Amino acid sequence: MRAGEAFGSATTALRANRLRSALTMLGVIIGVGAVVVLVAVGSGAKREVEEQVQGLGSNLILVVPGEFSFGAAASVSRLTLEDIDFLGRVVGNRDAVAAAVTSGEEVRVGANSAFVTINGTNENVPRVFDRPLAKGRFLSRADVDTRRRVAVLGAATAEQLFGDKEPLGRQVTIAGVRFRVIGVFAEQGSTFGVSRDQEVAVPVSAAQRLFGVDRIDALAVKAPTIESIEPLQERIVTALEEKYDGDRFSAVTQTQILGTIGTILGLLTLVLAAIAGISLLVGGVGVSNIMLVSVRERTREIGLRKALGARQRDILAQFLIEAVLLTTIGGIVGMGLGISAALLADRFTDLPAEVAWWSLALAFGVSAGVGIFFGVFPARRAGRLDPVEALRSE
Repeated sequence: MRAGEAFGSATTALRANRLRSALTMLGVIIGVGAVVVLVAVGSGAKREVEEQVQGLGSNLILVVPGEFSFGAAASVSRLTLEDIDFLGRVVGNRDAVAAAVTSGEEVRVGANSAFVTINGTNENVPRVFDRPLAKGRFLSRADVDTRRRVAVLGAATAEQLFGDKEPLGRQVTIAGVRFRVIGVFAEQGSTFGVSRDQEVAVPVSAAQRLFGVDRIDALAVKAPTIESIEPLQERIVTALEEKYDGDRFSAVTQTQILGTIGTILGLLTLVLAAIAGISLLVGGVGVSNIMLVSVRERTREIGLRKALGARQRDILAQFLIEAVLLTTIGGIVGMGLGISAALLADRFTDLPAEVAWWSLALAFGVSAGVGIFFGVFPARRAGRLDPVEALRSE
């Protein structure tokens, strides 16, 4: 039997049992669609994180106490305001060093209130990070030196507290202490799931008094060039560990952060794809089961064909093509549904999704492979039927 005849015969057999064929393909459709969607969500999350990290600014080095790792408890910081000038000398530019001490506090304006992140920082933030202002001005060095009670509001915080009213020059109450609004940040969105618009920036010296601490939590340094980042990292860590004998410090770049996050999200995406692949396995078992039923129903047909000269490989090819057709068509439909679901999720929900070409190739290849793997046994069984016994069956 030629390949074209085997294909036509397989297609005719599938058409004769449309409902059964559709139900058999359903498991494959769900499995392939799930693989495409879950991989798209994983890829979209990775893309969004990369954009958020890059959106912080360029050539950044984040300096934190202890060994840096995601999920690890933060080390107790011995960093102080003096370290801004200290690192400024190490870097060669004090304006390239930003400090941070943070806490979650309630901010009030009359009857309106919001629980936001209070960032105690210095005047260098606009030069180190990408933080444009929508109105007003940022903190000055004089504000930091004199512990002036002034504040710059995030876009969402300003809207929550003042609505359509002009916030500049107005008073806000932070943890029972009044601050005057001098600026409002431009809308920024979220970083690592935390809204950058739900925050208030105040002078780091005023924040220390407000929180009752004398430390700073972290420092950020802007390297002058990409090439200078690595040697600058080493100088910063060496200088701080010499100053604070016995303490460890980490200087982490955006590339290192992205590499760590990318590895985590990559593993998560593979796990999600493997979980979705289980439904493909179940769909393959369904294909094998239905093909066995088909062999049993068509025993007399197989016997007649073998009696007329059909060879074992002809029968095997026909039933194997039927199985592969079931899974391949199911795979194509599943890919279409998966792509549609991913695009709809990315456009109409907060769930980021980016269809990865390799997930389509993988899903299609696996669906075709499932048809071959689970179709071989029923096809071999059909091919080995004795024509005399097959013709005698009822």
